[in-house]
Amino acid sequence: MSRDRRPRLGPDPALGLTDAEFAAMAQRIHRETGIVIGTAKRNMLIARLAHRLRDLALPDFAAYMRLLDSPGGEAERRALVSAITTNVTRFYREPHHFAALAELAPGLSARARSGARIRLWSAGCSTGQEAYSIAATLLDHDPTLDSRDLRILATDIDAEVIETARRGVYDRRSIGPETPPTLHRFLRDGPQDHQVITAPKLRALIRFETLNLLDEWPFHGQFDIIFCRNVVIYFDPETRHALWRRIAGRLVEEGRLFLGHSERMDSRLDPLFAPCGVTQYRRTGIAAPPDPGQILPGNLAVAAPPSATRTTPCPFAIP
Repeated sequence: MSRDRRPRLGPDPALGLTDAEFAAMAQRIHRETGIVIGTAKRNMLIARLAHRLRDLALPDFAAYMRLLDSPGGEAERRALVSAITTNVTRFYREPHHFAALAELAPGLSARARSGARIRLWSAGCSTGQEAYSIAATLLDHDPTLDSRDLRILATDIDAEVIETARRGVYDRRSIGPETPPTLHRFLRDGPQDHQVITAPKLRALIRFETLNLLDEWPFHGQFDIIFCRNVVIYFDPETRHALWRRIAGRLVEEGRLFLGHSERMDSRLDPLFAPCGVTQYRRTGIAAPPDPGQILPGNLAVAAPPSATRTTPCPFAIP
């Protein structure tokens, strides 16, 4: 069908997306975020982006892709990330991990009290509940940790969810009946009756920042514990391998890596990670390969054009 005769976006958004455009959009998303959008997810992609077309008053997906490629498309490229990422999380999700963290807390506390530097990372933190659960677990063991050299870095590719995380305001119903009493000690009445807000003591431990895990990491040093859960399930195998290998270089020896319930470590990385629990891995003493600085998803050989390159790394550092 020629472009001038193609139907405008209507009740069936699929009319506005050709096979070639779907392939181009899926490649863009893969290149810029590492997320794989296969043909089985075509309708999901159409449904999510149809909202963007309506908000922008664009006639079809071709116009949307032109906007993304334009010099003024940076804001929409960020909106695209928000539209296609899945942010499903809750406090104390996968509670066995927080039970394991509680077992590690005495050792972390002792080191912090002796003046050691302790760092944790919630990579792919979504709207922040994971990072706040980490902080609450540690403070439950030692309420003085907010005055020690212990900090939690929490990052996500989606700038919108990072803003939600920084506010720390949640609907009471999202807390759930199975949340440990530990958390309730760190919640206060929110700005509205149906809301709660995380206590300053929790927020003091955490720094929330936007970060694409495939880009250069604008911080140095290593972490004692990294949570990277339910992130790599959206990546292709080679991108997962590259990210975990990169994470190995940022974990101290004997440090812990927590993965999502459906994720398993690549067996090629067995020398670097030893299993030590359900989707839990201990960093061995084997040296990790050098950090490549940036991961090109799926070993794509062709670099992205300048207008479509990933967001410039954010200039933050965690001391």
